[in-house]
Amino acid sequence: QVQLVESGGGLVQAGGSLRLSCQASGRHSSYYAMGWFRQAPGLERERVASISQTSQVSDYADSVKGRFTISRDNAKSTMYLQMNNLKPEDTAVYYCAAGDWFGVRNRPDYWGQGTQVTVAS
Repeated sequence: QVQLVESGGGLVQAGGSLRLSCQASGRHSSYYAMGWFRQAPGLERERVASISQTSQVSDYADSVKGRFTISRDNAKSTMYLQMNNLKPEDTAVYYCAAGDWFGVRNRPDYWGQGTQVTVAS
């Protein structure tokens, strides 16, 4: 069992930056691939970015490429999402997820509770 806790959300002006963190705990949490999803009101949850267990591989949704950077520090059991040049359409609840590489990009095994990101125009 893996527990995931997000932090770092908040209100920011368009063009600003935020860094989200996801603290993982539980047995073998560093063995999992991890990722970020988001869900805006009235829309389906969508994948934002994913990172492999050793950080060798990462990928991004087209909508965030070049603006967001995913990273992880296995020694701290923490994953990050650096979000730059934020846009109002980035407003959503952001969720941390964990699973194997296929699962974390489609149907993660574990989810955090979410953190709100609001980008004001």
